[in-house]
Amino acid sequence: MGQAVPAVQREGIASPAFVAGAYRTAAGPATPLARAFPGLRFYSLAGPIVWRASRLAIHGRYDDAAWSRSSLGILRALEAAGVRLEITGVDHFRTLEGPCVFIGNHMSTLETFVLPTVICASKRVTFVVKRELTNYPVFGHVMRARDPVVVGRSNPRDDLRAVLDGGTERLRAGISIVVFPQTTRTPIFDPAAFNSIGVKLAKKAQVPVVPVALRTDAWGNGRIVKDIGRIDPATAVHIEFGKPLRVQGTGAAEHQRVLDFIRERLRAWGGTVVEGPGPAAE
Repeated sequence: MGQAVPAVQREGIASPAFVAGAYRTAAGPATPLARAFPGLRFYSLAGPIVWRASRLAIHGRYDDAAWSRSSLGILRALEAAGVRLEITGVDHFRTLEGPCVFIGNHMSTLETFVLPTVICASKRVTFVVKRELTNYPVFGHVMRARDPVVVGRSNPRDDLRAVLDGGTERLRAGISIVVFPQTTRTPIFDPAAFNSIGVKLAKKAQVPVVPVALRTDAWGNGRIVKDIGRIDPATAVHIEFGKPLRVQGTGAAEHQRVLDFIRERLRAWGGTVVEGPGPAAE
């Protein structure tokens, strides 16, 4: 599982103030503007953050410290719009020596923006992302600057090879990987649509898996532009990290444990889970 070591805050990295491995938005009333127009409040704060990050990326200055600052800025913008966040289980990976593979459900744009400030405090990290994300105007510069593992989502065999080869290369360089095994962002968790690519990567690189359960539909998916959706302060954001798992044998048992962890946490948070047979075979 890797030797447990004291959690150390990386120098220059911005992150929320974790207490006993958890962070919770402080209680307090939202401003009248945020209560009346939470989306307007959020996007008016988030837009300049993303623009500045893009400028830094274009000039080759978007490093881990800059990423963590802009990510924390997005978290604060959500709170300014009245969204409450609860992040727990952070010590499960902060005290883990070496890199790991984070495997979570993909509910909204929120996790892509907020997870860096949570993880970067103790680990270098990047994501497995769709190619189209790296081609976005403005944000594409940011994503490319973080050296993600890029997949096309049109050929599963090519994507598996890209993740196994590219992910292993980064893990061996000490960079953890965030994998969302679903084919698209959705507020509904369907285990049958959750493939085992993350477990396969962890097995090949011989690193632990850290499950991540996410309820992030407070930032909805937009109808016209998927990344720009409704902000709903009435829906709390929950992010929980599970205990690290060392992959044994085929990895089927660990894959099932990841599924069970996400399913149980989403049920507890009132999320929507598709009931039915187990995960799709590969």
